[in-house]
Formats: sequence, C-alpha cells, structure tokens
Amino acid sequence: MVFPTSRTTRIMLGPGGVEAENFVVGYVVIKPGGSVPLHAHANEEAYTIMEGTGRMVVGDESRTVEAVCTVHIPPNLPHSLENTGDEDMTMMFVYSPAGLVDHWAEEMAAD
Repeated sequence: MVFPTSRTTRIMLGPGGVEAENFVVGYVVIKPGGSVPLHAHANEEAYTIMEGTGRMVVGDESRTVEAVCTVHIPPNLPHSLENTGDEDMTMMFVYSPAGLVDHWAEEMAAD
C-alpha cells in the first residue's frame, strides 16, 4: 500500500500476506519528511526501526528513534512516527489481534 504521507506499507504476515491467526507483521518504508500520522486503535503494537532516524510520539511522550530500537504501543494510545532524517526510514511493526486497522482506510480516503 502506498500512502499519501510518503510511506509504503507491506503486510508480511496477516491479511493479504501469509495468514497469521493472532497477529500482523508489516514492513514500512518512510521517505524523508514522511510519516505514520497520529492515530489510535485497540491493537497492542510494536515498531522496530531498522534504518534511519525519526520522531516517535506515544501518548504524551515524544522521543528520537533510530536503528535498531523498538517502541511498545499500548492499546488505544495515540501514536505517530515521522522520518526526520535525510534518507529513507525502514521499520517493522507487529500488532495483535490480527486484522486490518481502520486508520489505513481513513488515511487513504483523506488523500
């Protein structure tokens, strides 16, 4: 999926990929200045930054993230990620339970 916020998301395990019963794993490339906009969902999630640097917001906390760090995101807590570097940022995400999160369709519809 190519999002209007300068990122590409590929589901590795889950709907549209190799099916997993209880979780989803995905790979994301965020262009410089691109982002995963602020959103919240009932899924527990983790982001692992593979390459690049950025700014991660989880709830009221905002921190610099870089390769290779992992951020835990509790259910229903607003979160976002912005690539603040000059090169592509890559990251993997895992969330549970399995299924597609609503914010993807909402983000595509806002384009």
